[in-house]
Amino acid sequence: MNKTYIPNLNLKKQWYLIDAEGKNLGRLATQIATILRGKHSFFYTPYFDCGDNIIIINSQKINISGKKKNQKIYYRHSGRPGSLKLETFEQLQNRLPGKVIIKAVKNMLPKGPLGRKLLKKLKVYSNHLHPHTAQNPHQINV
Repeated sequence: MNKTYIPNLNLKKQWYLIDAEGKNLGRLATQIATILRGKHSFFYTPYFDCGDNIIIINSQKINISGKKKNQKIYYRHSGRPGSLKLETFEQLQNRLPGKVIIKAVKNMLPKGPLGRKLLKKLKVYSNHLHPHTAQNPHQINV
């Protein structure tokens, strides 16, 4: 008879600090999604929140390869007829610098309640200042 493994989730969650200055968007987003999901830990379970918290600073200085600054398009829709809005990468980065990273990571997380819970553990700031110094985040290089 098989038994379902339930990990002991009483472990203290870590806080990580990542500086996005000069980093490539896609490569950074995959590393963030891996840490948020908890795949870097030995007690990873796909249906539990095993991941850690992440703070991203300098999100306005992130790089993107090729001609994607002008060609990559982000869509948003309010639900009303005729209200589709289009924005290029450059326009969205100027308007909301953190939204670019959040959208990239959100698409890499599972869809549904677990993915929404995991995304709440990601904090993105456009400059080097953040209010999470009390959590003593570990600086990691991705």
